[in-house]
Parts: sequence; structure tokens; C-alpha cells
Amino acid sequence: MLITTAPAALYRDPAVFDAERAAVFAKAWLFMGLEADLTETGDYIAETLAGYPLVVVRDAAGALRGFHNVCRHRAGPLVGDAHGKCAGEFVCRYHGWRYTLDGRLRAATDFGPADGFDARDFGLFPVAVQAWRGLVFVNLDTAAAPLTETLAPLDRLLGDRAFPATAALRRSHAIDCNWKVYVENYLEGYHIGMIHPALAAEVETGRYAVRMEGQVAIHEVPATAGAAEGLWAWIWPNLALNLYRNVLIIEPMRPHGAARTQLDYIYLHDPETEGLAAAIATSERLTDEDRWICQRVQENLGAGVYDQGALSARHENGVRWFQARLMEALEGGADGGQASSHPAAGMRR
Repeated sequence: MLITTAPAALYRDPAVFDAERAAVFAKAWLFMGLEADLTETGDYIAETLAGYPLVVVRDAAGALRGFHNVCRHRAGPLVGDAHGKCAGEFVCRYHGWRYTLDGRLRAATDFGPADGFDARDFGLFPVAVQAWRGLVFVNLDTAAAPLTETLAPLDRLLGDRAFPATAALRRSHAIDCNWKVYVENYLEGYHIGMIHPALAAEVETGRYAVRMEGQVAIHEVPATAGAAEGLWAWIWPNLALNLYRNVLIIEPMRPHGAARTQLDYIYLHDPETEGLAAAIATSERLTDEDRWICQRVQENLGAGVYDQGALSARHENGVRWFQARLMEALEGGADGGQASSHPAAGMRR
């Protein structure tokens, strides 16, 4: 039976991206940052994930707390930097409303008397926060299943192996393509021989395989003699963990609208081991090669000629799994499960 790809509209329609924000990103564990940046009370990290401005802080009891970075007064930001320290409270940068680190409204600064106003009704909007091996994740669904359920396949794979706690380097790359174009490119090794000639010389492309376990796609990449062993894993919906030459590269694939994706690379490396320079050089080369092809694919998806193609059962099972899971999320999130009025309605064929 022929396995068809998702149609082109799924990668170019802004309405589909709006639906994905609610159906995918608002219901999944998303990588936020490093626990090493949250060591003391008041330390915070902030990111905008799929259009949701978020902040995570270390509270006075030592717990991690997460909130939408949105004041309850008139939607001003609580913090304006990607990381920093607040002195025991959040102070909105617009009108100065003050919140405790557990999200309660402490003072509606100079608001004045107002009938019916109760500070207890204006606490910050919370998000769930959990840490795993020094990595901090958030989930907009505060009733979500524990992060450990999602990452159990990686725990089994990694065993007692520990990650370095702090970042040796951080780099960002913008790619003019839909986030799913880049994710699907990551989820198959079919393109390696054409797009990554240097990598193709280090791995046995004929034995390259991707297996899915729960919400994790694990790349099984047999290395040629003398090549560096590595581990490549992808976690639904948009995070890759690449372990290569003793360097862990954290790679969130963050959407910025329907046709733009940002890759934020964090390199974790033990300074007592070698391999950082080689890992960075390899990562930069692969990113340049992937950027080129993903941007060309996005252009062609928008040209109005291509609608659907065919997926290889031999090489593209990871892509098939991703597309099926995405469609299930979109159709399930449409009007309580009624997909007929959904932007992605009718796309499954």
C-alpha cells in the first residue's frame, strides 16, 4: 500500500500553525533551558515557545515555578530578558504590578480603589515545570502526565550517563521553512548521501534506521571504522539531543510562524574531555547543509505545483510516524474532535 505524505497546505497555511499551537505545543513537554541557570532564589529563564511567552523561576523554597510571562493587568511582560535574577518578586515592566514567585498578586501598584477587585483573582497563569538530567521542561497543561513518562526511553538508553551541567557554547540559526519541514528532515537518514557527504563517509547509510519508542525517535547509526560514535534522539514535538564526540548538543526546533524556524543549539561539554571543536564544526556544517535543502523544499511547497508525494517504507518510517501523530493531534483538537471545520480537515488521505 502506497504511503502518501501530508499535503503541502499543512506546511504553508498560517491557520494550520495557529491550530498547532493549541493542539500540539500547548499539550506537550517543551524544552525551556538549563537548570544550571536557575541555582539561586529569583534566578529566571524566559523564552517564547510557539508564540507563548513563558518564564521559569527558582522560588524561595528551592522549587522551580513556571508562568506565562504575562501580567494579569494589561498583558505586560514580567521580565524582558532571556535570563536574569529578580529580587524576590516579579514586577511587571509596564505598570509595576508585583507578584510573588509562586504567582500570587502581591500589589496592584497604585491601582486605586475598584469595586469588585480581588487580588486573589489576578494571580499569574501557571505552567507545569519539571527538570530531567539538568534540562528544564515546561508544559502549558498543568495536569499533564509526568515528564518522566515521555523521557523513559532515553533514560533506558542513557543509563547512568550524566550530562555536563553548564553550557560551553550557545548558537542560534534561523531557517526560512516551516518547523515540520526541518523536523521531518531530522527524522530520516534517506537524504544523507545527497546532502551530507562528509557524514555519509562516517556512517553506514545502508544500515541507518530510526525507531520510535513512545514519544521518542531514536536514530541507530552504525559508524564506519575509525569514525566517532554518536547518539541522535528526537523528542516530540520539537527537540533533538545529539551526543557526538563527548559533546551533548541540545537542539530545540522552535517555530516562529508558518514559514520560519529557529534552531537554538546548546553545547554541553566536560572541559576535561576532547571533542568540542570537532563537534561544533560538524554541527555547523550539517546545519548549513540542512538549511539549504529545507529552504528549497519550503519554496517548492509554496509554489503551487506539488501537493502530495510518497513515503519510503524503508527509509521514512519516522516521517510517517510524525505526520500521523500530528494529524491525530490536529483532528483531535478541532471543535472537540469534529475535524470538518478544522484548517487541516481533509488532509489525511
